[in-house]
Amino acid sequence: MPDGADQKLDNAPASQAAGTPPTGTLTHGSSSSRGLQFLIAAAVAVIAVFFCGREIYQRFNYVYAEDSRIEADLVTISSRVAGWVTALDIMEGSPVSKGQVLLNIDTRESKLRLSELDAQISGMGAERDRLAAQRRMVDKQTASMILSVQSNRDAARVTVSSLLPQLKLAKRELERAKSLFERKVFSRRQLDQAENAHSQINREHQIAVAGLKAAEAKLAEAGAERTQLTVLDGDIAVLKHRKAELLVQLEKQNLDLNDRTIRSPVDGVIDKTFVNVGEYVTPGQRLALAHDPAKIWIEANIKETQIRMLKPGQAVDINVDAYPDTAFTGRVMSVGNATTSEFALLPSPNPSGNFTKITQRLPVRIAIEQKENLLRPGMMVEVNIDIRNP
Repeated sequence: MPDGADQKLDNAPASQAAGTPPTGTLTHGSSSSRGLQFLIAAAVAVIAVFFCGREIYQRFNYVYAEDSRIEADLVTISSRVAGWVTALDIMEGSPVSKGQVLLNIDTRESKLRLSELDAQISGMGAERDRLAAQRRMVDKQTASMILSVQSNRDAARVTVSSLLPQLKLAKRELERAKSLFERKVFSRRQLDQAENAHSQINREHQIAVAGLKAAEAKLAEAGAERTQLTVLDGDIAVLKHRKAELLVQLEKQNLDLNDRTIRSPVDGVIDKTFVNVGEYVTPGQRLALAHDPAKIWIEANIKETQIRMLKPGQAVDINVDAYPDTAFTGRVMSVGNATTSEFALLPSPNPSGNFTKITQRLPVRIAIEQKENLLRPGMMVEVNIDIRNP
C-alpha cells in the first residue's frame, strides 16, 4: 500500500477518540440527567401537594386572622383637684398595687381651708350654747312673771266678783231710798247716805275692774315677752342648719385633701407618666396610664363571611410576633354585634349612590392567659380559631 494510505489509517482512531464519545457512554449520561429531573419534579409536586392540602385543611377547620392585637383596660389616672405636683413615686414600668400612693399634690391651701372651717364650726357651737343659755333664762323669767301676773289677775277677778253683788245691793238700796224719799218716808239725810254708799261701792268696783284689766294687760305683756323663746328657737335652728352646711363643706374639704394624694385604682403596672414634680395640674388632666397585666385579651377582626362559624368557647391557637417560639392558647369569649365600620369617626353614608361592596369585619374577643407578664397591650398576634367543634 502507499505510505499516505497507511498514515490515514493510523490517524483514524486518534481522531475518533478526540471527537464524540462512543455510543454506550452517551446513553448512560442521558439516563442520569433524566432521572435527576424526575426526582426534582416529584419533590416539587410532593411539596405543592403538601402545602395545598395543608391550606385546604386550614380553610375548612380554622378561621385565621393575622392583624389581631392584645388589648387591656388602660386606666387613665387623673386628678380631681388643681395644684402643683410635690412628689412622684412612680416611673414607667413600675408595678403598683391597688391603693398605693402614686403622686402627691400641694396640700397647704387645702389644710388652711380645713382649719378655717373647724374654727367656724367651733364658733358656731359656742354661739349655739349662748343662745341656749339665753333661752333658758328667758324661759324662767317669763314663767315666773306670768305666774305673778296670773295671781294678780285672779285676785282682781275675786275683788270684782265680790264687789259686784255689793254694787247691785247698793243700787237697789239707792232706788228704794229715792222711792221712800219721794213718799216722804225717808229724810234727805237717809237718801244722801244711800247715794254715798252706792257711790263708794261703785268706785271700789271700778277700781277693781281697772286692776283686773291692768293684770290682764300685764299677762298679755308677759306672754309677748315669752315669744322671745320662739325667736331664740328660730336662731338656734338657723345655727343648726348653718352648722350642717359647714359640716358638709368640711367633709368636702376633707375629700379635697384626700384627693391630693393620688392612689392607684388597680393592681398592675404603670404604662406611662405624663407629669413631673413641680408641674401644675388641673382637674381631669391625665397624669398616668396603668393596666392590670392579668386582665388581657385579644381583639381579632374577622371577616363577616366567616363569622357564622364562630361561637364562644372555641379553642384558639395564638402566635405572638414578639415570641415566635412560645405557644399560646385561648378561647373565644364573645362575638361582636356590629361591624368595625359602624364605630368609625368618619362614616361614609354613600350619598351619591355609587356603591363598592367591601367585606366588613366584626370584632371577636379572645381570652388568653398571661405567661410571666410577657404579653402586653398593643402586641401583634396571629390567631387560628378551631371551628371543628361547633
